[in-house]
Amino acid sequence: MSESRIPARTRVAPSPTGDPHVGTAFMALFDLAWARKTGGAFVLRIEDTDQNRLVEGSEQQIYDSLQWLGLNPDEGPHVGGPYAPYRQSERLDTYRPYVDQLIADGHAYHCWCSSERLAGLRKEQEAAKQSVTGYDRLCLGKTREERAALPGFSETPVVRMLIPDDAPLEFDDIIRGTVKAPRPDDQVILKADGFPTYHLAVVVDDHLMGINTVVRGEEWISSTPKHVLLYDWLGWERPAFAHMPLLRNTDKSKISKRKNPAARLMWFKEQGYLPEAVRNFLQLLGYAGDEDAEVKSFDEFVADFSWDKVNTVGPIFDLKKLDWLNGHYIRALSAGDLADRILEFEQERWAPTAEQAELLRRAVPIIQERLVLLKDALPQLDYLFVDDAALTVEEEAVAALPDSAGAVLDAAVAVAESVPFDAASIQAALKERIVEGMGIKAKFAFAPIRVAVSGRRVSPPLFESMELLGRDATLARLRSLRASL
Repeated sequence: MSESRIPARTRVAPSPTGDPHVGTAFMALFDLAWARKTGGAFVLRIEDTDQNRLVEGSEQQIYDSLQWLGLNPDEGPHVGGPYAPYRQSERLDTYRPYVDQLIADGHAYHCWCSSERLAGLRKEQEAAKQSVTGYDRLCLGKTREERAALPGFSETPVVRMLIPDDAPLEFDDIIRGTVKAPRPDDQVILKADGFPTYHLAVVVDDHLMGINTVVRGEEWISSTPKHVLLYDWLGWERPAFAHMPLLRNTDKSKISKRKNPAARLMWFKEQGYLPEAVRNFLQLLGYAGDEDAEVKSFDEFVADFSWDKVNTVGPIFDLKKLDWLNGHYIRALSAGDLADRILEFEQERWAPTAEQAELLRRAVPIIQERLVLLKDALPQLDYLFVDDAALTVEEEAVAALPDSAGAVLDAAVAVAESVPFDAASIQAALKERIVEGMGIKAKFAFAPIRVAVSGRRVSPPLFESMELLGRDATLARLRSLRASL
């Protein structure tokens, strides 16, 4: 397990087949960190050879989500670079000569088997519980004419690798040391539609783009022998491989978009997490168990980066830890910065007037200490932005008020009419008038006022809320609730 310090060229290569997966960001984080640590470059390549699974808009989401997290590639389809094009569908002419070379050298062969024949073969092997499964090499060594005379023939052939008996099944991994992988079968490398499969395209592109460190999930360990063979057959130097652990749900299952909404990268943005908190969270997942300093900027992460710290046991995706980190980063922002983040987060749902935006800026300090997600900011402060007559007062909040509520509200109106209207003055006067003057415990004294001002039993700090609303709005709300009792 050696860490070479030559400038690393790393890459992340997602397929635009739906919402970007959080695993893409997890790999990109480590790709970028290693590239920065060694003075190299981080490349984004779009692997779109499986044309049937492409989803419109998905490619743009990949760019947007990596940009949101601050994991911007040095090269890619949207930024260009010396090895363009970076989209595999635009590189089809690149792959064919290597397929022809592999066939000429006896490392690959044409296969005319129909999909029906292959499906039947799989069923037979499963029914017989065979220990060795995979393609049976019916087409190997046959001409087109010889194969056409047999059942299950397809007009358009694919091209398969010819896996030798002595295929190398062990390889060095910079995270895991020596890794042993299962023996592969004769993998298809060129499909009937002329598109390469992942296995050929990834090796050709990584070589031609100078990628010398391949960082990917451990599910690709079983494919590495195929890739190693292709490097060796084509006379190319193998890259260093780093197989990262798989992210897991709390029940230890692999994290998937079907089971866990947090597997979708954009989910974090939609929920109101800060990108720096999500990035920090992913750093901790990679170094599970190494929690000397849990809060770490990306620059600090790069400075201390080491593959030795990567824990190969799949880390548990614990959103409680992310919530804690997000709260920490929210409290570290200035009130002005936090207000900007909230306004940006809400821009598609809320178009505040200039006065409302200014009111939000003034209100942010009263929720900042307890805020966990940006999406919770406006629901906590919504009572500040409605007209007094339109304020919704919760029925259960009114029902829970004590018998003294009317007298308390009368006293609050008298105070609000006469006191200087800042939080400290309001608090002192209400305490003197209601707690001391009426003998009501502080715990209960202000409940009717809170319900009148916010419409609910629990709200952000009361006296600051009254100051933010101003004297006229506060009085209107106090009188409205008093009249309804």
